[in-house]
Amino acid sequence: MAITLGPNQYGKAEVRLVTVNRTGPVHSIKDLTVSTSLRGDLTATHLTGDNAGVVATDTQKNTVYAFAKQSPVGEIEDFALRLGRHFVRDNIKGARILIDEHGWDRIAVDGKPHEHSFSRAGDEKRTTAVTIDGDRAWVVSGLRDLVVLKSTGSEFHGFPRDRYTTLAETGDRILATAVTTRWRYQGSEIDWAKSFTEIRRLMLQKFATLHSYSLQQTLYAMGEAVLEARPEVAEVRLSLPNKHHFLVDLTPFGLENDNEVFYAADRPYGLIEGTVLRDDAEEPGLAWPTFT
Repeated sequence: MAITLGPNQYGKAEVRLVTVNRTGPVHSIKDLTVSTSLRGDLTATHLTGDNAGVVATDTQKNTVYAFAKQSPVGEIEDFALRLGRHFVRDNIKGARILIDEHGWDRIAVDGKPHEHSFSRAGDEKRTTAVTIDGDRAWVVSGLRDLVVLKSTGSEFHGFPRDRYTTLAETGDRILATAVTTRWRYQGSEIDWAKSFTEIRRLMLQKFATLHSYSLQQTLYAMGEAVLEARPEVAEVRLSLPNKHHFLVDLTPFGLENDNEVFYAADRPYGLIEGTVLRDDAEEPGLAWPTFT
């Protein structure tokens, strides 16, 4: 029986980086979590412990900090591309850089944004995943933990019923979810900040205005809206947990509940996931995780 080394990678996970731009009296901050993964001919270190071709994970961490000092971080896609291209040399043939950006809002003082004081914007994070393989690069950006809710404009009925079905059909329900979405870019010379802002706006607008008969319908419509308006996007992947809101039975108290009082259940929850593609999209190549 022959035993061989399969696909492998290594790197530094979740490097916390905060930078402050102190140019002028109005400061700005970037709050990132950066993870690096490198690939190459790493057979020797696995089989014999020979580390001659291994860029230490501590070196990867230090590189993140040094790059943040040497030039402005800028958009997370550009920062990830710079890091990935730096690491791909000598024995390292490929790199994958994952970045989460944590948002901060300026604190308002007397109705005006303060110059150097901030409050955390919430749990929502802007994300990017950049993959470098030789001279090629792929960019997948997105966001996660964007919590949205609509108090009406959603129904759910017509589903199969059997002896295990207890869910009542409804023609008016709360629809809430925490959006995690990633989209694969194609082409070049992309304005990352503008693209992100517009994609986020399109998704929120569609969620708000679509009269929904299922969360699956909402998922597809959100992805479709992006692809129709943004030619730089090849495909959109969404993961939407259904944050259930159940009517509370108030009859024991002699009260009617006219779709006003709910119990917000955190688990278990329905998880709706899907991909929306344009038929002329570029091939994905190594854009998505390819460890296995």
